[in-house]
Amino acid sequence: MIAKQYQPQFPNTISVVSGLDENWPAVVNIFRGHTEAVWSVSFSQDGNQVVSGSLDGTICIWDVETGQMVADPFNSHTDCVHSVAFSPDGKQLVSGSKDRTICIWDVETGQIVAGPFEGHTDAVYSVVFLSDGKHIVSGSGDQTVCIWDAKTGQIVAAPFEGHTGAVYSVASLPDGKQVVSGSQDRTICIWDAETGQMIAGPFKGHMGAIFSVAFSPDGKCVVTGSQDKTIRIWDVKTGQIVAGPFEGHRETVFYVSFSLDNTQVISGSFSERIHI
Repeated sequence: MIAKQYQPQFPNTISVVSGLDENWPAVVNIFRGHTEAVWSVSFSQDGNQVVSGSLDGTICIWDVETGQMVADPFNSHTDCVHSVAFSPDGKQLVSGSKDRTICIWDVETGQIVAGPFEGHTDAVYSVVFLSDGKHIVSGSGDQTVCIWDAKTGQIVAAPFEGHTGAVYSVASLPDGKQVVSGSQDRTICIWDAETGQMIAGPFKGHMGAIFSVAFSPDGKCVVTGSQDKTIRIWDVKTGQIVAGPFEGHRETVFYVSFSLDNTQVISGSFSERIHI
């Protein structure tokens, strides 16, 4: 208010050309650097860094306290980076792209240490390291889920088949033994990470594509966010809905996750709102 009142009286002063916020939200930092939409973000295990993947085809790593990039943008994908995630030890990160490939990067140098992994025949929408740090699980528009050797890029378990639509989200249990997938076909499936066998599902109930899935910390439940604007919590063993549908979002729910104590769920929506 003071600036608006007195700035006309001081015409020869420095002006802000980018980064000036009209509103001051209650946030720690606003990270700026991507030139297109940001599709995926993930914290490192120690919470000191955040990695982001963007429609501009780049990957950036940011210092949480300063909001500064800790390395130049990683750029080897030829299309949108849909998903990024740190390895358990924080030394590497994995990325999945619309260009149908997966890459493993060294966090410090920004160099590709493995990949691009090729095998999916459509966009890779979701990637995550398993807890052992040696394997990666991916979900793709080709309707399959794959598990890869993080060093060799070989598929170590045959593509998991069962969905009839694009697989938009995958997640694993902390022990890495089971994987859950959410699909355009409105269902979720739970798979044995070693054999590729479907051990539960398909769970049906949503009336739209499922864009996000996550296990509860105790591994007993799965939360899902959907195009039908709702959130549901499922029993892993029975496939029964144990809570929900949670209603309140006005648009597609693109992200869901449990709190560490199993008592709360956070969700993000296309309507630019976050709910807990």
